Amino acid sequence: MDFMVNIDIKPLPKPISYNDKILLIGSCFTEHIGNTLEELKFSVLQNPNGILFDPASVCKSLVRYAENREYTEKDLFYLNEVWNSWEHHSRFSHPDAAVCLQMMNEARQQAHDFLKKANWLIVTLGSSFSYRLTEHATGKAGEGVANCHRAPAQWFSKHLLAIEETVTLLDNCYHQLKRFNPHLNILFTVSPVRHIRDGVVENNRSKARLIEAVHHTVNKFEGLHYFPAYELVIDVLRDYRFYDIDLVHPNYSATAFVLDKFAESCIDSASRQLMLEIKKIVIARKHKAFHPSTQAHQQFLAAHLEKVKALQHKYPFLDLAKEAAYFSQGNQ
Repeated sequence: MDFMVNIDIKPLPKPISYNDKILLIGSCFTEHIGNTLEELKFSVLQNPNGILFDPASVCKSLVRYAENREYTEKDLFYLNEVWNSWEHHSRFSHPDAAVCLQMMNEARQQAHDFLKKANWLIVTLGSSFSYRLTEHATGKAGEGVANCHRAPAQWFSKHLLAIEETVTLLDNCYHQLKRFNPHLNILFTVSPVRHIRDGVVENNRSKARLIEAVHHTVNKFEGLHYFPAYELVIDVLRDYRFYDIDLVHPNYSATAFVLDKFAESCIDSASRQLMLEIKKIVIARKHKAFHPSTQAHQQFLAAHLEKVKALQHKYPFLDLAKEAAYFSQGNQ
């Protein structure tokens, strides 16, 4: 007897490999994928502006990376004793405007350089709701924001993007990205994180619009693909035991399930085998010895150092410096 509906996920025509450079952008679920790929030594850059939720913010940031337009003091505003940017997550906020600008522009330049050579762009959209500045705000009225930075509520109006608006945003962004990097492949996902603060009905409307707009875009252009992260949690797992205590964020089991499906359908077989080898090394590096001075632990370190050296020799493109440094403790 089957207890869950299976989703037939078509593998990518040319799957992701360790030879690829991967830029990830979008909601917090983006970072579940990105952190896993980064830990397993893929070449990744994730969320250069910080977490972004709506298509307008994502597309605006991507176009800025391609154009490489510098941020200036005109792009900042002062609130809550720090300088902020409406295009960035609060991790870029700083009491010193010069430091704030430096962080933003260094991230922008890094994103520009990385995107130029990237093979894959993974975009995870979280919500169709877009927040826009009102006449009460510091900034241009009507301008969309990526983060509200705990500003007063009257500074914003809330807008549910129509499908046509999102399609237009994605369409324009696609053309600019392909002009910048003709070899770029794009993989869309929709975040399974539920934005119930908007309301349950409103969250479902929001997600439905994202899904329809993304599929319209994927079906229109070559080199665009869709991975059903949202459907895997909502329609396959389909149970609150796969959510965290807030009943909003998928828990570890759900995220691991989605990532396993991602690897099966989006990463080539040779890279999946290498992922297993690297995962063993990563787990060993996280091992905390109760008695690090014992002969047994020294042997553990030496054995894994040899494994790291062998992997590094076989796959010179891997960056195993942290692992080599950790296991080298046995030689000190």
